[in-house]
Amino acid sequence: MNRAALLWRVASFAVAAGFIALWQLIANLKLVSPVFLPGPDRAWASLVRGFSSGDLWSKLAGTLEHMAYGWLAASIAGIAIGAIIGSSRTMRTYVAPSLEFLRPLPVSAIIPVAIAMLGLTQAMALFVIAFGAIWPIMLATVHGFGAVEPRLYEVARSLQMSRLAVIFKIALPSASPDILAGMRLSLTVALILSVVCEILAGLDGLGHWVLLSARAFRSADLFAGVILLGITGYVTSVAMSLAEHKLLAWQAAQR
Repeated sequence: MNRAALLWRVASFAVAAGFIALWQLIANLKLVSPVFLPGPDRAWASLVRGFSSGDLWSKLAGTLEHMAYGWLAASIAGIAIGAIIGSSRTMRTYVAPSLEFLRPLPVSAIIPVAIAMLGLTQAMALFVIAFGAIWPIMLATVHGFGAVEPRLYEVARSLQMSRLAVIFKIALPSASPDILAGMRLSLTVALILSVVCEILAGLDGLGHWVLLSARAFRSADLFAGVILLGITGYVTSVAMSLAEHKLLAWQAAQR
């Protein structure tokens, strides 16, 4: 790690520590009622207590399960559809208007439709999460396939490669940086929508934990759930970044 990166990390941790200290000071001075704003010490104690009792483990597992299934479904469908559209100029011409109609639709407008069709079920949550998370992956895949060097396609034609061979040996490796960036972004979307679905449908997860804590005025438990969601988002983003760096190591070796 170079010096600039080390200084950046130290500075980021210092800013986070400053916010926590300010939060603790406001809580100690009771500038906001403790009923609504517990100190970080109380939130941390609630977090430890929740893990010790096992309650938070089950809630965390539920949220991770919803997020993972929705994200995987979005990844598979997004890469497949994006590859089909991106590798064909005709498909881009005819399908693009439909995509531009669906893409701006807020997921909040889709949730009532999903509830009407599927009820307050796990299938509804999977559909909503996949619908919201598919767009970063699909659009990144379309862009990545569309940005492949034309000379590579000319080489493929001269070698008489089949369409599938061109996709898997030329287009997909070339588009992989865009696809992985879209997958990392969609992972965050999947986490957000998992919490939304858990709150609306009462599914087991951190969203349901936060909702019940708010209704019961258990502010420490509420903030513990929010903190755990933040940690989950950060850890999954870092893990995806590490996987992206490892999977794209061949590109760095070629430079």
